[in-house]
Amino acid sequence: MTPRPVLRLGGASPGALALPPAAAEPGLMYAPRGVWTDGERLLVADTGNHRVLIWRAWPSSDGAPADVVVGQPDLFSEGPAAGGADRRRGLNLPTGVGVVDGDLVVADAWHHRLLRWDGVPDDDFAAPAQVLGQPDHEAVEPNRGGDPSATSFYWPFGFGVVAGTFWVADTGNRRVLGWHGTSFPGRERPADLVLGQSSATERDDNRGEVLAPAGFRWPHGVAGDDSTLYVADAGDHRVVGFSPPPDADREPDLVLGQPDFTTMAEFKNRPQGASRMRFPYSVALHDGSLVVADTSNNRVLLWDHAPRTGAGAPADRVLAQPDMDANGENRWDAVLDDSLCWPYGLCVAGDLLAIADSGNNRVMVWDLG
Repeated sequence: MTPRPVLRLGGASPGALALPPAAAEPGLMYAPRGVWTDGERLLVADTGNHRVLIWRAWPSSDGAPADVVVGQPDLFSEGPAAGGADRRRGLNLPTGVGVVDGDLVVADAWHHRLLRWDGVPDDDFAAPAQVLGQPDHEAVEPNRGGDPSATSFYWPFGFGVVAGTFWVADTGNRRVLGWHGTSFPGRERPADLVLGQSSATERDDNRGEVLAPAGFRWPHGVAGDDSTLYVADAGDHRVVGFSPPPDADREPDLVLGQPDFTTMAEFKNRPQGASRMRFPYSVALHDGSLVVADTSNNRVLLWDHAPRTGAGAPADRVLAQPDMDANGENRWDAVLDDSLCWPYGLCVAGDLLAIADSGNNRVMVWDLG
């Protein structure tokens, strides 16, 4: 079966080249970058409106309004750090979002922290129960106002639990941090693993080199299983994989989007092909296959059998473009029912693939079949 969209949330396109509206309303969103679903509920990091939207039951129709908002006092408010001096409740460009062991977790990227709620809130503007990356709920400075450490963040954009380890893509510090044996670590517990840097106090692009096989430029999304940890390294235009998931800093076993482990090429024009990527921001697994948001190419790539080792394996299928060579925003046409413009976040639940279609101010759910 050909994958197809089955649900669209956010504003409908007004026609021609105009984008869907992005006002702060229960059914609208502005540049969403994160999405999570289990097939029954749906959560969206409505990044440009500095909030997280919650659908407590599966949306019944396109454009259905959200039930609950986190980060704002109501579903009609927007703006960074809502709540003023009470920094516990406000968000600043939230990106990663998910439910981990029944609890809502949000990567509050420009507050340089992750937040955890007890369960999934039923009330607007609910306060989180726990913070990671800051000494308390009031602090919002990058790296806690100092140098990087194993307890600090600088723009954490993505997170995930893979092989019993809680991983955070600490994008501004160009590294991935891992905490073993936990679904959400305590705020003062240092990370057990630092990938991409020689120590917890370093934050250079690619370890200070043009490209280091074991380094990152903008690690943004993480996903995987017991066999492989995948990292979407957007700034190096590649996805890397560690097979098995690492227990120490080391070079990856897999690279996609580049021909080898030492190349960092940005290919901007047609033909793109099945082996190139440009700013891939997210990665997910679906029933043994690999799904990548090839963001600046305005497409999603699928590998029918998730690669685990090697370099440059071509994707098998593409969503939202007519072929593997095309890369236009909305196929250089109007905002279409099956087109994408800067897809950021991905989440797979069963055969459903949720995509944060950021440039179109909407979230789309596709049936992978």
